Amino acid sequence: MSSASITFDHVHLVCKDPNGVARWFVEKLGGTEKGSSEVQGAPQIYVAFDGATVIVRGQRTGESAGEKTGLQWGTDHFAYRVNEDFKSYCAGLKENGVKFTVEPTQFNPTTEIAFIEAPGGVSIELLHRSG
Repeated sequence: MSSASITFDHVHLVCKDPNGVARWFVEKLGGTEKGSSEVQGAPQIYVAFDGATVIVRGQRTGESAGEKTGLQWGTDHFAYRVNEDFKSYCAGLKENGVKFTVEPTQFNPTTEIAFIEAPGGVSIELLHRSG
């Protein structure tokens, strides 16, 4: 095994409407658009959050993307840790029109969770750890 270390870099989403999805991450979750380009015939938009980047892109020339039809093998969701009042944060998202697929709940004694739906069938977990 190499002695190199790794650091999480990004989540990469393929979307029908990459500009709309990137805008959703900025408007609903407070990300910052850090740039965009065309890569292999498709728009690619970089949305930054503290510690991670979401790359949102369209269908590239020669690709044929299909719809997700529920739970599949592989990556199911990604998560954001909420470092403030979890209930207030979730209430603010609801007021901003964000759809919750799992309402905020106490998952275990130290962790509150909720799941929201981003455009394009993307599932995002929100969590708050106490202690």
